[in-house]
Amino acid sequence: MPSKKLVMYRAGATVASVLPGEAARGLARGLGEVLGGLPDFDGRREVVASHMARVLGRPLSRTEARRMVAEVFAYYGRYWAESLRLPSMPRWKVAAGVGTVGFDHVEDALAAGKGAIIAAPHLGGWEWGAMWLVGIGLPVTVAVEPLDPPDLFEWFARFRERLGMHVVPVGPGAAAAVLAALKNNHIVCLLSDRLVGQASGMEVCFFGERVMLPAGPVTLAIRSGAPLMAAAIYYGKAASSHTIVFRPPIVLSPTAPFKETVQSGTQAVATELEQLIRQAPTQWHLLQPNWPSDPKLRRPWPLHEVASEPEQPPPAEGGRRPDGAKMRGARMRVGPEWA
Repeated sequence: MPSKKLVMYRAGATVASVLPGEAARGLARGLGEVLGGLPDFDGRREVVASHMARVLGRPLSRTEARRMVAEVFAYYGRYWAESLRLPSMPRWKVAAGVGTVGFDHVEDALAAGKGAIIAAPHLGGWEWGAMWLVGIGLPVTVAVEPLDPPDLFEWFARFRERLGMHVVPVGPGAAAAVLAALKNNHIVCLLSDRLVGQASGMEVCFFGERVMLPAGPVTLAIRSGAPLMAAAIYYGKAASSHTIVFRPPIVLSPTAPFKETVQSGTQAVATELEQLIRQAPTQWHLLQPNWPSDPKLRRPWPLHEVASEPEQPPPAEGGRRPDGAKMRGARMRVGPEWA
């Protein structure tokens, strides 16, 4: 018997696929705004408000916080409405509403024949962006974290495969599969603004506070020689309207020790992601606590969570967590999720 969450997602996909684009977007945005304006029964809105204050670099007034939180939830509703419609949309229609900035960086990377690694934030309709890449004839590989319940993970994997992506589940053998994809000149897309599960990470400064972010993008770039660049996709005002911004490749030191290169490279990724997120803060739907000082949630997220995700303790000096465990920045393991 399918889980309740899977039934919910299937129903959402059915509704999204039969509604016209503008109707689906309007309905989802409206529901999102309503949810964002409800009393904060689970602490989720307080978390989002704290993230918006980080991006703006200042405290928010109560009115400003309410407005921005409602807008974040509205864009999150649009994300689901548009993403769930993708399997029923022809690829030409997906491509028709997409503009790009800096796509020459991707073309140059693929011309070198070693693939390209894209580190992206949880911003805009990233699955729309991946399907756009597939639609113009480019092979795309995504690394996917396990979800709870397992049948939801399987559904999402099949969902992305229907969009034309090559899906690699994170776990044993994931790094080898991603490296093989890069060897075949694939674009590997990794959400990189949050460390989840058992992924390897590096401590960096991200929006003014030290936090662990995935080391996978930089580690893969070092191992493969593939260019690493940050990118984000932004919503336009009309339905199916998006702009993808590709940043120039991040320069990694060819002579520094491996761990130092992973450290400096991951910090460079964090800095690039900051710049991309600041362009449209309310389109950044990172709805979970991410920093040690973030407010704590009082209830689990009703949609989905990464399976077996431990609470992240604040990092300490000396490359160790407070519990004494060594940071795993130099290990070869794919970290970011695409869910």
